[in-house]
Amino acid sequence: MSFSMMTIPNISGTRLEILCEFLSAAGLTYEGGAEYTVLLLDDETDAVVGTGSLCGSVLKYIAVSEAMQGEGGAASIVSELVRHAYTCGRRKLFLFTKPQNEYLFRSLGFFRLAATDGAIYMENSRSGLKNYLDSLEKGRGVQGAIVANCNPFTLGHKYLMETAAAQVDSLHVFILSENSAENAEFSAEARFELVKKGTKHIKNLLLHRSGDYIISHSTFPTYFIKDKADAGRINADLDLTLFGSAIAPALGITKRFVGTEPFCAVTRAYNERMKQILPKYGVEVIEIPRIGEISASLVRKAMAEGNLELVSKIVPETTMEYIRAEN
Repeated sequence: MSFSMMTIPNISGTRLEILCEFLSAAGLTYEGGAEYTVLLLDDETDAVVGTGSLCGSVLKYIAVSEAMQGEGGAASIVSELVRHAYTCGRRKLFLFTKPQNEYLFRSLGFFRLAATDGAIYMENSRSGLKNYLDSLEKGRGVQGAIVANCNPFTLGHKYLMETAAAQVDSLHVFILSENSAENAEFSAEARFELVKKGTKHIKNLLLHRSGDYIISHSTFPTYFIKDKADAGRINADLDLTLFGSAIAPALGITKRFVGTEPFCAVTRAYNERMKQILPKYGVEVIEIPRIGEISASLVRKAMAEGNLELVSKIVPETTMEYIRAEN
């Protein structure tokens, strides 16, 4: 089969409808975010026979029709997406896919970061994860970890980190590096700086940006998962497998601390998976009771309502100073 290639920035309108129909026929779901899309068109019928999109630094929605199997369509799509990403200055690229597709993407220059029965996370570099881990400050003795969004940093986060730090020689705190709709009020850099200022008194705390190697539920793609009810579990399993198999041993982490979660069902389910998965890698999960009803979502709600008096009662002064300056 001969085909031609069409490239479309920010696909919309009729072309988006055609893309959605093609993905649906392939058992995939369009969930937005395509900045640059490749469509392969049959030269005889002009029908779409393959597609793929670049979403930030993640390759998504890659699919080819059965008639295109073995015709080099997937390679053409990935090559064009990588080329475009490089022109945009994006050298580190990632993709999530079904386990049965690993061989295909390995042949196209991607390497496994973590794999579960539901998904594989891949990167276009053999050494990307190692370079990230080598760049992190190392601790000593008994080492623990906390992974947090801190959107924004609250007194609850402060208590969690103080309590955890008292139980280990070194505490690694990873702050999620993503800038997403969920984090619209506080950018990744702002959240990192708020935690840095709010934890200066914790002398054995080592603060890290999560980079691309801690997978948040807000960025994990679900387009290739047939039963969306499984998406949260698959995301959690993949993230925790990567943490347990690579991040924890590289840093000597043997304890991971979390706060109890009475409000968010997604986070609560994630914590339960953590208790099941991380001990397999020699990482003990320690749950620390939440103080009161403090939560970052309550801070954001109070801010939206203009209730800065309530905000001031549940965030450290360093966070409050930032909020006052921004409002």
